[in-house]
Amino acid sequence: MFDYIKYLTAAVMTVIAVWRFPAVRYGDAHRRALWGGYAGFAVALWLYTPAAMDAVDRIPIVDLSALLRHFASTAAIIASLTYVATSYGKSSETVVPRHVAVSRWIARASYKTGAIGGILLTVLFFTVVDRDTPSQNFLIDHAGQWGVAVYMTVFYFFPLVTTAVCGYQWTRAARQAECRSMRIGLRLMGISMWMGLTHTVARITIVWATVAFPLSPSTVHLLVDATSIWMNLLFLIVAVGASIPTTRAAAARWKTLRTLYRTYPLWFDLVKAFPGTSLYPPGRRLVELMHIRVPIDVRLDRWTQDIADACEKLRYYAPRDLMFAAEDITVSLPDPEPAAEAYWIKAALQAADTVPANPHAAGSLRAKPFVDTDSEAAWLARVSTAYSHITADQARELLLHSTEAESEPGRKP
Repeated sequence: MFDYIKYLTAAVMTVIAVWRFPAVRYGDAHRRALWGGYAGFAVALWLYTPAAMDAVDRIPIVDLSALLRHFASTAAIIASLTYVATSYGKSSETVVPRHVAVSRWIARASYKTGAIGGILLTVLFFTVVDRDTPSQNFLIDHAGQWGVAVYMTVFYFFPLVTTAVCGYQWTRAARQAECRSMRIGLRLMGISMWMGLTHTVARITIVWATVAFPLSPSTVHLLVDATSIWMNLLFLIVAVGASIPTTRAAAARWKTLRTLYRTYPLWFDLVKAFPGTSLYPPGRRLVELMHIRVPIDVRLDRWTQDIADACEKLRYYAPRDLMFAAEDITVSLPDPEPAAEAYWIKAALQAADTVPANPHAAGSLRAKPFVDTDSEAAWLARVSTAYSHITADQARELLLHSTEAESEPGRKP
């Protein structure tokens, strides 16, 4: 059962690291640092699982998995410190609060300290740690050895400082957060850090207690397993706390993705008809939705601009009465306005394939009171939905009807 908890915790942290991955490319420094913390802890947690330990044990270095997960944890801790130091307080402030200044000083010092600590861990691992036989559980199997006690004390120095700094900063920030979701998330993150501080102190106490006072194997096993469960619980709380503030962003991203999905048929046909409109050739819908060349909100803004530019070019091919004819045949539909625009675009695209451009352009599409890109994109999604249900025969019939009406005798050009 305990092994399943290890896999669950590692999987949850991996999901968060994957979800936060766009921050590596598009985020600022502190968001990239936060992602580094999640990624480092995900690697460390996987190295605690039996499957990963068995895989690493095939390398002919006894207990190498322990050293690797301590390296991964140290890197994640340094990234977390950097995130906390760069997230709170403005660098332009003339008077920096003491707690912010201390956090920044610790974060700056953590890089050199981390490098020294990594070298020291490696030296201790290969010199004072008794590694004659492979261990199933590093702490339990090496209980009572002073070399391991020294090694683990060096390692636990980093989480001891980090949990104290992060716990204080996140608890303080939770009291000042205006958004409820952010307040709850930061409070949970703060709680998890205080749990981490308790875990670190308990582990240091255990490793030295086994050196000073010989404990029975069953007692050591119970204490180590209890603190391991505590550690996995705190990481699950971290995952929940980190996810709650992002619910709004996740909902907004999902809404944008759905809008892109609905707008794709209209955008694809228009940029295909006018290749120079888009910055890059259009691809299949799934490819367009999954690529990470640009952020999703920027992509939606580009698509709306591409559609507007292409519709402006269509004016030189559309008959003058095309919009009137489109409005006549869609007046009885449940959503007539976007349907009329969809008919106009579909028919005008057919005209662009058959007739040369008219230097005297037809009137533009009906003006719409858009206040931002989101409202324009929402409208284009409705237009695209109607557009995808219009057949080529319907568009051709509308085009013939409007062309005949325009060529009637006595009609002014």
